[in-house]
Amino acid sequence: MNVAIVGGGPAGLMAAEAAAATGAEVTVYDAMPTPGRKLLRAGVGGLNLTRDEPLPGFLAHYGAAEARLAPYLAAFGPDAVRGWADGLGEETFVGSSGRVFPKAMKSAPLLRGWLSRLAEMGVTLKPRHRWVGWDGDALAFDTPDGRITALAPATVLALGGPSWPRLGGGDAWSPLLAARGVALTPWKPANCGFDVAWSAYFAARFAGTPIPTATFRFGDVSVRGGAVITATGIEGGAIYALSAPLRDALALHGTTILTLDLAPDRTEADLTLALARPRGAKSMATHLKRCGLEGLRAALPREVVPGFDTLSPAAQARAVKAAPVALLRPRPLDEAISAAGGVTWDSVDETLMLRALPGVFCAGEMLDWEAPTGGYLLNACFASGLRAGRGAVAWLSRDRGAGTGDPEERVPAAENSPEKNVWI
Repeated sequence: MNVAIVGGGPAGLMAAEAAAATGAEVTVYDAMPTPGRKLLRAGVGGLNLTRDEPLPGFLAHYGAAEARLAPYLAAFGPDAVRGWADGLGEETFVGSSGRVFPKAMKSAPLLRGWLSRLAEMGVTLKPRHRWVGWDGDALAFDTPDGRITALAPATVLALGGPSWPRLGGGDAWSPLLAARGVALTPWKPANCGFDVAWSAYFAARFAGTPIPTATFRFGDVSVRGGAVITATGIEGGAIYALSAPLRDALALHGTTILTLDLAPDRTEADLTLALARPRGAKSMATHLKRCGLEGLRAALPREVVPGFDTLSPAAQARAVKAAPVALLRPRPLDEAISAAGGVTWDSVDETLMLRALPGVFCAGEMLDWEAPTGGYLLNACFASGLRAGRGAVAWLSRDRGAGTGDPEERVPAAENSPEKNVWI
């Protein structure tokens, strides 16, 4: 039984492991010189594999795609991801925020262990093979030696979305599938920053400056965390957590307001009392500093609230507790951490096989779902890759009586041997 995996990211490699675990002959084709480029980039600052969170709350972070992803995440959720990483020799730990990391805090050791395991399972890697569609029934690839074709009775496409193009992302595959009758949802940036019309002084003075811990609010949703001022606007973890509703509101209304509580551990009454103290001859900056407001805690309200310095102490306190930042637009797709859109859920069956292309499966960011950073993205890529790999084997087995063809067969945790057959 031959299975072709097109794409060497987390979803593709997990599909390869799932298929190879059943004894299938698996080949992974990847456009880049080495696989796992996005996984390595995700590990800068710590590889956040998943989240230590009960499954119902975990699933809620997938929004409109929750019901579609639920079976896959139930089969390979946070506990399973931790067990899988442990099996690769990369013990995990839970951070204070509930995020799960390898103790090494880096991607490279886990990726080396994973690729070593796949090599021992007989998986073949073909780098620098850029998929360009089909030639008849065969997959077609552009390689340094020219175009080649490969026949495979089952294929898993795990080609990602258009975010991070320099790491292998892109949507050149979209028209190829559309031409074969696959329905697609237009792409939108997800986990992205937003443009703000900062004054020239503020942008020059504070670009690259982290916002101290604050509470970011939009509608009924609030996130306590951090973000960074950029020359063009604002980005960072707390912004990414709100990016989907902010993006959709901008598409509907053309502009929207994000409010920041820049003193989340102080009450408005406490701030009002402090700000009401006589200022005397001191500058407003010095007065605010005496009140515990300095740096961005002082500068941001003065930037976004006209006439802040002349307001009453009560109005100034309200501005600090709910600084209104007007967002203009999301940053472009190629700057986003991930993308919403892609293959519609109605285009695939429960095994993630394309209804229009029997024997062809999709996994990872190709599918129309989104989730915030913090382990949710990566876990769903793993889970969908696992399901697609199992689905491909079940498809091959349906008429052959080969093995059980059970799509829920457990993927064994092969022994990790990082010194042998490492591809990076």
